[in-house]
Amino acid sequence: MSNRRTFLERFGSESAATGVIGANAPTRDGIGAAEQNEYSPRSTGEFDYPWQFVGRRSAVMARNGMVATSHPLAAQTGARILQQGGNAADAAVAVAVELSFVEPHMTSIGGDVVALTHFDGEFTALNGSGYAPEKATVERYRELTDETDEDGTPVVPSYGPLSVTVPGAVDALYRLADRYGSLDFATLLEPTIDHARQGVPVTEYIASQWEAAAPPVAQFDSFRETFLVDGETPPPESVFTNRDLADSLERIAHEGIETMYGGHLGQRIVNRVQEHGGVLELDDLEAFESRWNEPISTEYRGYEVLEHPPNTIGVVALEALNIVENFDLPDEPTDPDRLHRLIEAIKIAYADAEEHLGDPDDAEIPLEEKLSEEYASERAAEIGETVGDREPKAGDASNTVYLTVVDRDGNAVSLLGSHYKPFGSGLVVDGFTLQNHATSFTLEPDDPNVIEPRKRPYHTLIPAMLAEDGEFRASFGVMGGSTMPQGQLQLLVNMLDSGLNPQAAIDAPRFRFEEGHEVALETTRLPKDVVEDLHERGHEIRLESEYFEPDAHHFGGAQFIYRAADGTLIGGSEPRRDGQAIGF
Repeated sequence: MSNRRTFLERFGSESAATGVIGANAPTRDGIGAAEQNEYSPRSTGEFDYPWQFVGRRSAVMARNGMVATSHPLAAQTGARILQQGGNAADAAVAVAVELSFVEPHMTSIGGDVVALTHFDGEFTALNGSGYAPEKATVERYRELTDETDEDGTPVVPSYGPLSVTVPGAVDALYRLADRYGSLDFATLLEPTIDHARQGVPVTEYIASQWEAAAPPVAQFDSFRETFLVDGETPPPESVFTNRDLADSLERIAHEGIETMYGGHLGQRIVNRVQEHGGVLELDDLEAFESRWNEPISTEYRGYEVLEHPPNTIGVVALEALNIVENFDLPDEPTDPDRLHRLIEAIKIAYADAEEHLGDPDDAEIPLEEKLSEEYASERAAEIGETVGDREPKAGDASNTVYLTVVDRDGNAVSLLGSHYKPFGSGLVVDGFTLQNHATSFTLEPDDPNVIEPRKRPYHTLIPAMLAEDGEFRASFGVMGGSTMPQGQLQLLVNMLDSGLNPQAAIDAPRFRFEEGHEVALETTRLPKDVVEDLHERGHEIRLESEYFEPDAHHFGGAQFIYRAADGTLIGGSEPRRDGQAIGF
């Protein structure tokens, strides 16, 4: 990779104007543009090093193991597991459980887990996404709810009992540890049990999100009892405990995961859903089992990019990369010509996803066609100098956690955990929230993602990896619903086209396509002429803060660990969140 720094020279130019550019684009107040960007080029000297050092901080480097995730305590928990002799699977399980306590608005053991793994040279995909109850039919749901979207079309409610699907997380984490781990599953739950009993301080970032997420789900007594203190969300610095969650994890440690899937906790889950009018049965939990699959992949700039197969949207990232590879992109990540092509490529990929993606058990998904070089070339030819006619919808930048672990032997786990929207369904059982992934289904019989008994919904969770000549090279991901494939596209282009190291690739400005021609850009990060150029091409621009605002969406949360040929680990963590990459 060549040493490229030119895009940073533009950071000192005039910043983009505040507000929104484009017809019918929503307005937002109070977003200012900085006079001068905080970045400046930093030279790496004459070192024989493949990337340039241009980020806010150095990439983290280590030899014996590395963890990268969105909360420092969770990252430290994973690092300790590695230091105690655990491998990447052990550490990933411990981190995922820890995140369910320290970021309860983002994930839960009552939610889902999806992962890619690399052990002993083999890449696998683990699908721990839960399915709809046996009694979940379009007819039954239309009888039970009169909720509609803005067009008056019946939809699955966003919160409450009908939004609940079977929680797959505990089953998936157990199967990950059982297949690849070296430590006892109960041991991996101990750090979270201890922290949930003793309590941890709530960070400023999490406190602000907790406050914003609470109102829609505060209608449920179980939520208020668990996640509010005297009717209020916990402020920054306050110590949050969840002894009910600690008790539930201890029960799982002592009784096995069967307690969630037919035993005591399973019955408690069913009781909570049914008392609110839901259709979940104990049989739905007893029959659930996570699945091991083969990853899907494509080649980009000499690397194999591996993604999770449907029912998740990894194919969106791969299709967009295939399209983009037809272009000789400008080196600068802020070049408007480059941004335009990336935006149009991701829109094409999302348009195809709208048409085809769902549960592969219930729909024929033309993966081979959509990931072929010929198809990508045809779609790339559709990208002109202005926006195309297509106006797909990407969806919300929903709440999720992402973690990645690479151990000293090059074993790796790339994992996402989620209960979909903030605090999931709002229904809480013994310290943990039940997910609301059924909200992803439609109630339209001809839609590939229509709700059906024991069907898995369209999922945005897409952990990713890189390989080079068959050898593992990197484990990475970007949390944030529809932002995930868009963030991955931008990260990989930043690294493989512009030569940025993992941390700098994460730091660089991002866009977020939403719907139609609407594109959000980070307020203080792009020169004014770039924003104006994109507007002139037909993009409807919304300017937002690069940092997560309580009333806004966001630009994702990335974590990245690269393993060089000599075994050195090079990591980066999202500056827009609380996370850390920790190595030793």
